[in-house]
Amino acid sequence: MNRLLKVVIMASLSLGLVLWVITPARSQVGVGARYFPATGHNVQGEFLTFFDKYGGEAIFGLPRTEEFFQDGLKVQYFQRARMEYHPYNPAPYRVQLTLLGDLLGYRLPPIPPSSIPPPNHPQRRYYPQTGHTLSYTFLEYFDRHGGLDVFGYPITELIVENGIVVQYFQRGKMEWHPENPIPHQVTLGDLGDEYIRRINLPASYLAPVAPLPTPSDGQRPIEPTPSEVASPTAVSSDKGQLDSFVFATPTPISHVQFAVSAWVKYALTGQGGLQTVYVRTTDNWGNGIANANVEVIVHFRGGDQVFNAGNTDASGYCSFTFNIGDQPLGYTVLIDVRVTYGGRTVTAQTSFIPWR
Repeated sequence: MNRLLKVVIMASLSLGLVLWVITPARSQVGVGARYFPATGHNVQGEFLTFFDKYGGEAIFGLPRTEEFFQDGLKVQYFQRARMEYHPYNPAPYRVQLTLLGDLLGYRLPPIPPSSIPPPNHPQRRYYPQTGHTLSYTFLEYFDRHGGLDVFGYPITELIVENGIVVQYFQRGKMEWHPENPIPHQVTLGDLGDEYIRRINLPASYLAPVAPLPTPSDGQRPIEPTPSEVASPTAVSSDKGQLDSFVFATPTPISHVQFAVSAWVKYALTGQGGLQTVYVRTTDNWGNGIANANVEVIVHFRGGDQVFNAGNTDASGYCSFTFNIGDQPLGYTVLIDVRVTYGGRTVTAQTSFIPWR
């Protein structure tokens, strides 16, 4: 093989690899697309099949982006989730949901053995995989709307955030809104939107696009060209015809130095007794950050109390226990957490309600 031919082959292989890594995702042949004018994005292929199978907009919310490649996977962001496409998995498992609850740092330590319900409890179910339980209306909603495939395992117990009872899962967040009419009292939190903000996804990914072409009956769908997909902006090139296929890679996810999540041991308490606040500090990839200083500010009815809770451990965790005191029943006690690390300060908030 002459030297020129070798160079041509190596260049072709290199170009093929680059295009696979950085070009937008293409629609899958044989499956159509649906356009959502409210956000200006399309859902197509096996992502659309998964979307429809497990509850559509009520479960996942609206699409926030088109399909694109990130971290070596084809992904698409929704208000409440991020879908991933794993082409080498068996057919039922090619579409997976990202573990956003874990990535955002919401996992709590497992409950103690003394709190584990009996196996035959009619309204509580224990998951040893994460050491947490699922109960009552949240358990009913979980079973009716896809279970583990959609939500994953619970990673917290019931907690109170901003006066609302919530529970986090590996892939989602449930919220309890008793003011809503039945059967709409359980709603889902927008973890997809929260993750988009956390990683500062470039605005070009979120920009509205035109609807994808709709195939006529019996015809194969028309695959979009790169210019039709909301993906990174095309970059200039000296390669002439290659310009329309060469796209800038996503902005590196490195702008967030650390993030903080906080939760309490008891979402509902009695009057008096002890309460524990847990804090976790993580980097952009969900890894714990050690030696971050934690300050806890408890907003009691009678005035604020400020506590130095110490530093986070090697896993990024810190906990602090304090006396609740005689708080009015039904009063939401807000807790602000202030974490300082590397010259920066980041805050988080949690709360609990003294009850009977």
